[in-house]
Amino acid sequence: MRILPVKWAAVLGLALLAGCSQGPDGPTLELEVFQLLQQRVASIGGAAAAPVERPPLTRAALDTVEGPYIEVTVENRDIFAYLSQQLVRRDDSPGEIVVWRTEDNITLTLRSGVLVATRGLGDDILSASAPVATGKPGPVMGGARSYQIRGLDNKTHALVMVCSLLDLGPAPVEIVEVTYPTRHMQERCETQNSLVVNDYWVDSRSGRVWQSRQWAGPTIGYLRIRQLTI
Repeated sequence: MRILPVKWAAVLGLALLAGCSQGPDGPTLELEVFQLLQQRVASIGGAAAAPVERPPLTRAALDTVEGPYIEVTVENRDIFAYLSQQLVRRDDSPGEIVVWRTEDNITLTLRSGVLVATRGLGDDILSASAPVATGKPGPVMGGARSYQIRGLDNKTHALVMVCSLLDLGPAPVEIVEVTYPTRHMQERCETQNSLVVNDYWVDSRSGRVWQSRQWAGPTIGYLRIRQLTI
């Protein structure tokens, strides 16, 4: 059985927490997490809520956490969640599929670091193509990308965008006290009336996508994703 330290067990699956403030002599991390947990008001896919101050993260604390976790922020709502890795698999298409989940069963599915499905956010991406190749995380080419999106009318809508891929060069990224040597890859996808820009920070050595900003549909908008632990 996996046992998480107290200060993370209550937090790593939370979808949305109400904000709280503290002075210079504020509470300990354990107490702050408990207070945040008590003030939970909705899931990440629920109604808008007040912005939340994130629990303080340190690399020392992250090093005690067992298993892979990502941090996901819904940009247009300024709410966040920590998601645990639930499933890793492959199918007949290129790339590795990883499913990430909150405690209240909101999930994101990434194929080699590229978002291909959401569940529980509302107006979800039911499926999406991904321009990936086996053994090469992140997008590797331009071309057409297709989406199946659940609309406000609860019907499935198809969307096809034409994408180009740009290598913006070296761009080290810092995630909780650790700096990774990454390259900034940018995917620009267009339809007749709109432009979607997805950004990926891909490790120059391992190829891991440490951080990304990806479009999750017209209602949810952009998600900011960063890999906290592996």
